[in-house]
Amino acid sequence: MPRAFSPSRSPPRQRHALPPLPRHRRTLSSTLVEESVAAAAALVQKWHPDVSCSLFLHDGAAGQAEEAQGFLRAAAELHRAMLFFAADTTNPNSQSGHGLVQAQALLQTAMRRLQLELQFLLDKHDESQQAAGASAAGASSSIRAVAKAMMAAGYGMECISTFKSHRRTALATKLQRLLGFSPPAASGCSNSNSSLFHKITWEQIDGKIIPSWIATATVAFTSLFTGEKDLCDTVFARDAAVREAVFAAIANDQATSLLGIAEAAVARARRAPERLFRVLDVHDSLTEVLPMLLSVFGDNSEVATRAAVVVTKVGEAARGTLSSFEAAIQKEPSKATTSGGAVHPLTRYVMNYLVFLADYQEGLALIYEQADAAGAESVSVVASGNVSPEHYSVSTSSSSSSMSSSCFYSYSPIHRLVSVLLGKLDAKAGCYREVALSYLFLANNSKYVANKVAGSGRLQGVLGEEWAEAQSAKARAHVDVFVRAAWGKVMSAISSMPQEPEVVEAAVLEAVGMQDQCVAADEEMGGALRAAATAAVVPKYRMFYRRYGVAVRLTPGDVVTMIAALFGGTISTPWHQSRCTEVAEPLQRHLEDPNSNTNPRRPQQLFA
Repeated sequence: MPRAFSPSRSPPRQRHALPPLPRHRRTLSSTLVEESVAAAAALVQKWHPDVSCSLFLHDGAAGQAEEAQGFLRAAAELHRAMLFFAADTTNPNSQSGHGLVQAQALLQTAMRRLQLELQFLLDKHDESQQAAGASAAGASSSIRAVAKAMMAAGYGMECISTFKSHRRTALATKLQRLLGFSPPAASGCSNSNSSLFHKITWEQIDGKIIPSWIATATVAFTSLFTGEKDLCDTVFARDAAVREAVFAAIANDQATSLLGIAEAAVARARRAPERLFRVLDVHDSLTEVLPMLLSVFGDNSEVATRAAVVVTKVGEAARGTLSSFEAAIQKEPSKATTSGGAVHPLTRYVMNYLVFLADYQEGLALIYEQADAAGAESVSVVASGNVSPEHYSVSTSSSSSSMSSSCFYSYSPIHRLVSVLLGKLDAKAGCYREVALSYLFLANNSKYVANKVAGSGRLQGVLGEEWAEAQSAKARAHVDVFVRAAWGKVMSAISSMPQEPEVVEAAVLEAVGMQDQCVAADEEMGGALRAAATAAVVPKYRMFYRRYGVAVRLTPGDVVTMIAALFGGTISTPWHQSRCTEVAEPLQRHLEDPNSNTNPRRPQQLFA
């Protein structure tokens, strides 16, 4: 019989029961990672952020350069350790979690250290640039290495923030040092600058602000901004978008603020003619730096658009000032003449103004060329930001070739201004009652204009040598007409063969008396007037004297002497004055009473 089941017997052992959990086994990979974290921890603790000295600025200390590179490798190892522990599925959560926390904490400490080192290196970079030392390149490479390490570890935002903040402050400090004052913030730049400049006088703007701005703009756009661009390109070489964005954040506000200073300063000129030259100085500086500005910031950048606007406004200010100046010449009262036909103050002012204006002929040509040729296109170009260096810059070769062509001068307002002046002088000449004074006025002023043009190489280059010669020829022609008008009564009296020769002598004295009040523009003009009078009068007077010698009191020599004393001549003497009085008084009495006993005696000298 089968055996009955006894409940006291133990059940049979199960063959497929689950094994107990195995104990954690360290793999080779985890061991290596833990060892690398431990090694990195020692280096991070040694160069904790609380340590004030720099790891990378070792000044040749033995082994420190290698230690700096080791620190960068340690940071990279900590980042890799974090990734390893986060992805490790073979270790229990407690083990991998502890390793992840430890690596992350060490990495944060290392990044704080590199952030501090970045500031140290940027300071050193500025010092090296100021000293023009060879260490600038070394500092740049170290900055690049630190930035690369921070960005590779996922701390790109902290790196870029530190870099931008430092560079903005450094750039602003340099610009403030160059300017001599702190420019307003770029936000609302135009209004801020305008309000700043309304508090100071034009004399301060003219004597300090604009000269300082010109010097600063030249350095800034040809050196400072270029240096910042190069540094960004070096540090963030791997990512074009990042380096462009970082540079824009550093430099755009500073550049637009600097351009705004020029705009606000020019606005204070208010179309006053004497302030035009500062406006043109600003325009010349802008056009000089524009090619570099466009090269650094880009043709389609915010700064390029702002620069185009400022150049346009400065050009408009210059053209407006010249238009106001032209209107002021035209509004000059024509009846406001000068005594004795002298050079008019308006002539002196305008011609001296044009002499200075001719120094800006290239800039003026560009201003008017842009206004006439570009027209509406300039507005669209400025609005769209499609500004090219060719649109605003003038190359040396094109300038020199243009200056030899009429096309270049067609844009110059100097022709227009001198034409308006000459027209006003013609109107003033017509207001003289005496025809002789009218032509003397024209002769003097034409000669002054011609001399100013001939004496200024640049002004002569604008108007042309032939123009100056033509103006001198006009002055000589006016001299001839003046002589005929001033001595016309004498010539007429001699030609009429009067019964009483005293009439001729009286006409001579009257002509001399009138011309005693006349003025010559300069010694050369005085000599020309005397020579023309001598050539026109003396030969005919000699013929008259030969015929009426017995009855004539004035000898040809007397006439020559009197003419030589006119217009500032040097022969005038007390004897000459007494001689004129000696002849004039008896002649006057005889003309008033022909029967009076005042017949002139026979002169001792018959022929002069």
